[in-house]
Amino acid sequence: MVGLDLISQIGITIFGVSAIVLIAKKNKWGFVVGLISQPFFFITSIINKQWGLFILSILYTFSWLFGIYEWFFKKKK
Repeated sequence: MVGLDLISQIGITIFGVSAIVLIAKKNKWGFVVGLISQPFFFITSIINKQWGLFILSILYTFSWLFGIYEWFFKKKK
């Protein structure tokens, strides 16, 4: 049986790298993909008791949400 931590590591790799590549290409969907990666970061940080990563994940979540706001909802001047 595949463990939850392994699934989280795979999710982090797939969604995290995809988000960075999309953002590097100036594709607004990178922020959405980045936000999708966050539950995997939270899961692995809790399983492994990495509280610094847990706090960092909270900050990343707000950063992804800010990017989504800027690219999808902010009114253009």
